[in-house]
Amino acid sequence: MEISPAHSIKEAHTDSNPLSDVYQLVEKEFAAVNHLIPRKISSDVAMVEEIGQYIVESGGKRLRPMMVLLSSQALGYKGEQNVELAAIIEFLHTATLLHDDVVDKSGLRRGRVTANEKWGNAPSVLVGDFLYSRAFQLMVELASMDIMAVLSGATNTIAEGEVMQLANIGNMALSEADYREVIRCKTALLFEAATHTGALLAQEADAAQDAGNIEILRKFGLHFGLAYQLVDDWLDYAGTTKAMGKNVGDDLAEGKLTLPLIQALKVAPAADQALITHALQNKSQEHMSEILAIVEKSGALAYTHAAAVTETNLALACLAQLPDNPYRTALSTLATFSLSRLA
Repeated sequence: MEISPAHSIKEAHTDSNPLSDVYQLVEKEFAAVNHLIPRKISSDVAMVEEIGQYIVESGGKRLRPMMVLLSSQALGYKGEQNVELAAIIEFLHTATLLHDDVVDKSGLRRGRVTANEKWGNAPSVLVGDFLYSRAFQLMVELASMDIMAVLSGATNTIAEGEVMQLANIGNMALSEADYREVIRCKTALLFEAATHTGALLAQEADAAQDAGNIEILRKFGLHFGLAYQLVDDWLDYAGTTKAMGKNVGDDLAEGKLTLPLIQALKVAPAADQALITHALQNKSQEHMSEILAIVEKSGALAYTHAAAVTETNLALACLAQLPDNPYRTALSTLATFSLSRLA
């Protein structure tokens, strides 16, 4: 299924919850992940457990753990280690959220007050460190050097991506290529690691597994992750606080150049470019309504929308190369659902 830029996923999924079939497909394993996560957060230090539980229980669809389960089972995996691997991926993700919110000075995440707003920056950073270390403890239990190599490399690159983004705050010369490298490192890579390691787990259980399928699932995760961040960046100028669970215009207030503004700075009239530049350099939302109008009328939002559609289609093209089974179909549903946030 290829999606055109004008396509609305609401046309493809008429159910009130388009992911219901996906969750039902791995209901047992997903429940096991949700049971394992709070158990593995347990600590003798009360604040560690309190903050850890707060962030884990704050909602979210747990797409990354879900992708571990689906990727492994798409290749016929029948064991139970994918549950532990899914929990590892969620711990890594949660750690990045804690650190991100401190760096971005965010006050709202998933519709709730952020941990740094509630407890302060230092506890949030330290609990994020705890979750990283707990993830690596669980990796050791998996006893797979191939999986550890992927996840340790991903963790390192994600940290580099965060630093790249920080270094580019207010950088008016940031190119689209550089922007794409930042989002590949800081966002897409963990999705890629989720599908890649899920596939590796299946390969370790079945030596006859086609190595080409491992690479296909790795690429699927990469394109899915790029599309996911492109949609997020589109939403920051076209969404609502209720829909996103965070404040509209946060990127502008933080001085971040994302694709909507990068494209607007290329094509908008000089006066509009000057307004955007002033807002970014001063981290100001004073002219937010005018800037929202600029990214809309300049075609920058449509450009970002089309980029997200392109990455989603690349992800779906990867899946088309895999054996047809319900788990492959579920991964396709996740990809189209993610894009539906543009609707």
